[in-house]
Amino acid sequence: MKNLKLRGIIPATVLPLTSTYQVDEDSLKEYIKWLTKSRIGGLAVNVDTGEGPHLYRQEKLKVLDVVKSLVGNRVPVIAGLQASFTSQAVEAAKEMKEAGADALLVFPITAFYGSPLHSEVPYAYHKAIASETGIQIVLFQLQKDLGGVEYDPECLARLTEIEEVIAIKEASFDAMKFLNTLRLLKSLPRKITVLTGNDNFIFESLVLGAEGALIGFGTLATDLQVEMFELIQEKRYEEAREIADRLQPLADVIFSRPVRNYRARIKEALVMLGVLKQAYMRPPLTPITRQEGEAVKQALAKVGLL
Repeated sequence: MKNLKLRGIIPATVLPLTSTYQVDEDSLKEYIKWLTKSRIGGLAVNVDTGEGPHLYRQEKLKVLDVVKSLVGNRVPVIAGLQASFTSQAVEAAKEMKEAGADALLVFPITAFYGSPLHSEVPYAYHKAIASETGIQIVLFQLQKDLGGVEYDPECLARLTEIEEVIAIKEASFDAMKFLNTLRLLKSLPRKITVLTGNDNFIFESLVLGAEGALIGFGTLATDLQVEMFELIQEKRYEEAREIADRLQPLADVIFSRPVRNYRARIKEALVMLGVLKQAYMRPPLTPITRQEGEAVKQALAKVGLL
């Protein structure tokens, strides 16, 4: 099994919806075409940014089919896998592989919750998906405010023993947790790619050793973030930092509290930039307030995108 090479800026895509909260395929196609004009390292669909947990099974497969038909093999397509129990996850994984997913971002499930977290349950869950499908897996360490789980070192090390596990999205939004996770994975005998999911310190994550960024913020100012990544690879840190400093005020607004509203803020920003026509959110997610919208607009202007 040849592992995917995951690196660079991998935008977690939003999902354009109609006024009746259905998938807007035409807008989705135009949006993906716009995104792929930049030198991205891949695309993540049906993840949290793309309202994956709020979609019907057939909708997820349709989104995956649309995106894959547009990008082909030019960039890897990572699909979010959300489930409640193991057999459901395996079935969904098989369908996503059939629909063209190159890898899966496996969301933690409620069976993982609680402290202490014993490794057997997460291991058995991921192992079943891997064994039944053979598809490559990106682990997902996600902050608890967004319904995630932060794995302890023993559990994380055991998960990386699964051959199909090739990477982790580390999205604890905690710099020390990120650094400790990075150090642990670097110490293991098998290479596991670390992708930062920390939209609030992207530059720092990449300088510290992340090989890429799988992030919702990656769908805003994508070309600038790609340039920042490439400058870091060339060790031109000061130039990269200038881009990071320029974009930070926008990231701060997009991921301000409550964090759950970040999806709607990104959609509103894309509407303001002329990329999307509408910013509808599927209930129970709600549109942002006029005050939040004004803050997004001001942030876009401050960083020079408007």
